[in-house]
Formats: sequence, structure tokens, C-alpha cells
Amino acid sequence: MGTMRAVGLKVLKNKLSEYVRLAQGGETILVTDRDRVVAELVPPRPGRGELVTDAVIAELVRNGWVTPASAPRGGPPPRRPVARFDDLMRELDADRADRWSTSTPR
Repeated sequence: MGTMRAVGLKVLKNKLSEYVRLAQGGETILVTDRDRVVAELVPPRPGRGELVTDAVIAELVRNGWVTPASAPRGGPPPRRPVARFDDLMRELDADRADRWSTSTPR
């Protein structure tokens, strides 16, 4: 386990990047306010991903809110058109014509 030191809020505010570097290097920083410990700045847990998104996803999995894919696929699913473009445009035109005829006052 790394070393531990305490720092007051005002000093931490003025030298934040220095204390973050110390935590990154393995130290635990106790943050104090009027000699009371109010927070801890600690190094990342072993195995923690370097990217924020990795850390967020790992936390979601740990809490059971997200389940990782059991058999991840290689890339996105294949693209298959649902309908031919001409058919889609014909249906869209028919829908628009229908909406226009029902919305005009008679």
C-alpha cells in the first residue's frame, strides 16, 4: 500500500494537479476541512480502465445494471434493406396523400 498524507481544502484547491499526480502515483490523500477528514483522493483500483467510459461501464456491470454480451460478434450486424426504396417512397407518398385528405376541411 502507498503512503498517505492529509491536505486542507484550500491547499488542495490551489495545488490540485500536484495532489492528483501523487494519487496517480499510489498515494492516498486525505482531504480535510477544519481538521476533519471529509474525502479521500485515492489511486485508481487495479484493473480500472484508463478511459472514463471503461470505468463507467465497469461500474454499471458491477451494479448489475448492464450485462456484457455473452458472445460478442465481430463488428456490426449485416445490413439488409427492409424494403426497396421505390416501395418505401410509394408508401410514404400514399401516407402523405391520406393525411392531406383527412386534414383538409370539407
